[in-house]
Amino acid sequence: GASPARFQGSALFDWLRAADSGSRALSVSRKDRAAILPIGRARQDVYWYVSGRWTTSDYYRDSLPAWLTAYDTRPGARDLAGRAWDLLLPDSAYQEPDSEPYENGGKGYLFPHRFAVDSAQAARSVIDFPWMDSLTLDVALEGVRQLGLGRRGHTDLLNISLSSTDAVGHAFGPDSREIHDQVLRVDRWLGQFLDSLSRLVPGDSIVFALTADHGVTPYPEDLAAHQQPGGRIGLKAVVAGLNAAYDHRFAMRFGFQAASGLIYGDLDALRARGIDVDSVARAVAKEVGALDGVAQVYTQRSIAAASDADTNAGRWKRLLPDRFQWLVAGVAKLGYQWSGTTRATEHGT
Repeated sequence: GASPARFQGSALFDWLRAADSGSRALSVSRKDRAAILPIGRARQDVYWYVSGRWTTSDYYRDSLPAWLTAYDTRPGARDLAGRAWDLLLPDSAYQEPDSEPYENGGKGYLFPHRFAVDSAQAARSVIDFPWMDSLTLDVALEGVRQLGLGRRGHTDLLNISLSSTDAVGHAFGPDSREIHDQVLRVDRWLGQFLDSLSRLVPGDSIVFALTADHGVTPYPEDLAAHQQPGGRIGLKAVVAGLNAAYDHRFAMRFGFQAASGLIYGDLDALRARGIDVDSVARAVAKEVGALDGVAQVYTQRSIAAASDADTNAGRWKRLLPDRFQWLVAGVAKLGYQWSGTTRATEHGT
């Protein structure tokens, strides 16, 4: 059910393949999008984790390769049933408190964190534990071994996206013992992986590139506890009002949604019914701008007129594709985040 259908442009592997038609790619991640998008539209070995097993979609192939089918029969995360995630190092090595009730939605915020005793449930829930990274690195290593990557006389691409820092960061925040322990573990697992990879592929034949997709902001509740400004900005009511007004008026759905300060929907459908979208955008921008914690709000017209010195406008311009139908784009004040819930912390301000 996942593919690069919405991907635009080209990617590193396209350039490698243009230079060497024998190049191959292997991409693995807990998340489908993190496995797919770095490879672009190329039909290569692209796998992700769903409900306790590694899989792909028929965009790439009709059936799983034998080596991955065999890998899925291993105990893997099922072997973690009933075990506990406890601190890797002695308690004294961690400066962070382990008693913040806003973490993890107010449930299970103290060490140790236990896996379910049911093996199938443990395999599904591993995505929220550090061991998901260990599992991802392990299946990547098996794929390199089975496909002969880096040993075939061609330049191959191995893409690995590790998602546990994301999951733990969102649930517990950047000031938690959990994220401290996660980073310690992923550092060790990466070291083991690199040692193992260099036994399969000569080290002087490997180019490594490491990056991150985003950081994670402090919990607003944590900022408040330390008398610092911050809070949550919810756009649910604004979006609900838009959908109620236009869906009822025209007896159809325009699909307005909000994500990270952006409100978007089917603007072409509004225009087709004689609605002045610029006027709607200005009204919504005024409503969003009045919310506590909002620093700036742009419409398509105002962002086009913004000067080069407006760095926030520049960030949004670089992010939004030309054909994307968005209504308003907001910027939060420092310490605030676009989130109407206290269950997690988010990507950034």
